[in-house]
Amino acid sequence: MNTLLTVLAAAAPIASGWTAHTLWLRRRLNVARRDPLTGLPTREAFTRRATVLLRDPRAVVVLADVDRFKQINDTFGHAAGDALLKATADRLAHHVGRSGVAGRLGGDEFAAVLIDDHGAAADMLAVLHGVLARPVDGQDLAVRTTVSLGWVRAADFPGDDLSALLRRADEAMYVAKQARTGTRRAGLGRLFATLAGRRAGRPGARAEAPIVGVTA
Repeated sequence: MNTLLTVLAAAAPIASGWTAHTLWLRRRLNVARRDPLTGLPTREAFTRRATVLLRDPRAVVVLADVDRFKQINDTFGHAAGDALLKATADRLAHHVGRSGVAGRLGGDEFAAVLIDDHGAAADMLAVLHGVLARPVDGQDLAVRTTVSLGWVRAADFPGDDLSALLRRADEAMYVAKQARTGTRRAGLGRLFATLAGRRAGRPGARAEAPIVGVTA
């Protein structure tokens, strides 16, 4: 019995050390999956969570792009631009809630998947558009802009994976940005071919590829 107690006592520090090491690794992994500026999931982490959410027929995919972001950076400096991105990320994550996920895809482009419990995605995103247009707390009131949103119901395209749904939302977002309408829903038209994944109207896209049909 004394021998067993001696062995357990000797093993305790080792077990404690492994537990601490495991917790440290978990924290490091969590940090690696977060965008350092906004705290949102990176593209890889977002994709993992979003793919799970798309199993729910109520899922809605959203693509958001900050309007005139380069102009703000050039006029007010990168610190102001960073503050705008951080505020956009915080507001988007809050609006999506714990049942959904928001992520930063890069630059001033964000994506989200939310669960539309009441079939009111259009109204929800209209509210979100207004929230994202508010001035950033503590910043010059001139440092403000809007965020164009494109969205698509996953149930409308049951054969599409996350990548295809994001492309549809991206097409709709581009139409919203060009028309300055704020938000736009992807229509039921087919997803047109692009070059190197670029949507129609972006540099590198096929000139003859029409913009996918949309509905308000």
